[in-house]
Amino acid sequence: MDTTTENKAERILIAGGSSGMGLALAGLLLSEGAEVTIVGRSQARLDAAGASLGNPSLLRLAVADIAREDEVSRLFADAGRLDHIVSTAADIGASYRLLPDLDLAEARRVVDSKFFGPLLLAKHGVPVLSRTGSITFTSGINAYRPAARGSVTAAMNGALAPLVRALAVELGPIRVNAVSPGWVDTPIWQQVAGDTRAATLDAMAARLPVGRIGRPEDIADAIRFLMRNGFVSGTVLHAEGGHRLV
Repeated sequence: MDTTTENKAERILIAGGSSGMGLALAGLLLSEGAEVTIVGRSQARLDAAGASLGNPSLLRLAVADIAREDEVSRLFADAGRLDHIVSTAADIGASYRLLPDLDLAEARRVVDSKFFGPLLLAKHGVPVLSRTGSITFTSGINAYRPAARGSVTAAMNGALAPLVRALAVELGPIRVNAVSPGWVDTPIWQQVAGDTRAATLDAMAARLPVGRIGRPEDIADAIRFLMRNGFVSGTVLHAEGGHRLV
């Protein structure tokens, strides 16, 4: 089947699309002929992302902080018709602290990026979203396999499961889902693990049933499935290499 022809008219907005999983998704969708808007807080990072994607004519860059309702409202006022909305945004690196060292301002940034941001994307995105379209959020493995220093992120990832179920009921026939990645080799690991990044990821790869850490392309493929399967809604799709089993 020629997916390039089939998906040429699709228009997708990806919050957090300037790096990691969102950037991989943007590249995948652009390769299939979709029109893609990637959203981020930094114009410089967006420009670098555009350059890495080859600055194709179907790519649009938009600066917005999804935790700010006025900026999200303006984002969708300029977006035009959309078929899918995806959020891979996460401001979590500085929040990985043991409880005595946890800074409340850092914790609130996690809540803003992982919960209120997606909620605002849904609130303001629905009016321009196709009735056969979808919204996909990004949860994470530590909601199911929590570890020390990750309490805030675990809580926010866990909160997305009931959120997508409730929104799937409220917004249907628009479909609302989440993908829950396992450990994926993205730039955020430099914030989380610093100089021990490679050793930390290698140790987890040895534990996982699939024998490797995830790649951004793995999660991009999972998100694409949630976007394209018209019979999946209110679901968390786990793409974690069997991490919940070990």
